[in-house]
Amino acid sequence: MVPTLPPLTDLLADAHVVALPMRVRFRGITVREALVLRGPAGWTEFSPFVEYDDRESAAWLRAAIDFGWTAHEPAADAVPVNATVPAIAPAGVADLLARYPGCRTAKVKVAEPGTTVEDDVSRVAEVRRVMGPDAAVRVDANGLWSVDQAVVALERLAPFDLQYAEQPCRTVPELAALRRRIDGLGVRIAADESVRKASDPLAVARAGAADVLVVKAQPLGGITAAQAVIAEAGLPCVVSSALDTSVGLGMGAFLAASAMSPGYAAGLGTAVLFEGDVTSAPLLPTAGRIAVRRVDVSPDLVARFGAPPERAAWWRARLERVHALLAAA
Repeated sequence: MVPTLPPLTDLLADAHVVALPMRVRFRGITVREALVLRGPAGWTEFSPFVEYDDRESAAWLRAAIDFGWTAHEPAADAVPVNATVPAIAPAGVADLLARYPGCRTAKVKVAEPGTTVEDDVSRVAEVRRVMGPDAAVRVDANGLWSVDQAVVALERLAPFDLQYAEQPCRTVPELAALRRRIDGLGVRIAADESVRKASDPLAVARAGAADVLVVKAQPLGGITAAQAVIAEAGLPCVVSSALDTSVGLGMGAFLAASAMSPGYAAGLGTAVLFEGDVTSAPLLPTAGRIAVRRVDVSPDLVARFGAPPERAAWWRARLERVHALLAAA
């Protein structure tokens, strides 16, 4: 059951805005801002990307309330996670993968603006070489290819035995068209943005536009709402992060333990990408897995990584506006 909307004063009673520096640029971001707050069930997170409007951010606040005001029970002690390889040069791949001890799945960013298909092929080839033939390798284009570009790129990348290609094109009709055109290539299509940014997250499944769904707890409105989407989808589902702090990764880990399809690693190892975190016990991969647990926030670390006053004020004003939207609904 989704909890009742708490008063704004309860949300702000123990809320902190942080700005975590990234080790490498990821999704165009070098510093990840987030608001962490404490509810009766524990610490939770509200961190829609800064470009999202208030209506899109409402699902993220519902997620924060669901996790902070509901005593979710862990369905497992740990979940397997993938390594995440940003759009870096092949020379940096081995060192980056070493930060993911025991991980046997890698998600490789492709289609980064300013790079070429040749760059993507070289990066994926190096990941395959370092991880060996038995590892699972995924690519993620964040919807940046046209259908024609995706066909060309996936024809080049297919020999590396991809587990799937995540959001190769932006729209559901494009994904459906691409899936038809690469039939026989042996590359499955996974939908991410077409699930988490859609008014109807199940439209991609009904359209036959994907083989796998990538689900993220915050954008879908939290664990309870995401579990309902997964149950209805009828497709294999992979739980991934939205570049969360370890508090948000804990939310994702609870979801993955309860609802993710067997045989897939979750995309929840992204704490590795931060120079710091909000906790002294971050959810970092160990033996290819992260623990399924709630995270306690460290006062010293939220002070150390606290956002500048003007950014903290921006986030609190955003929280107030989004809370008002939920209250009106």
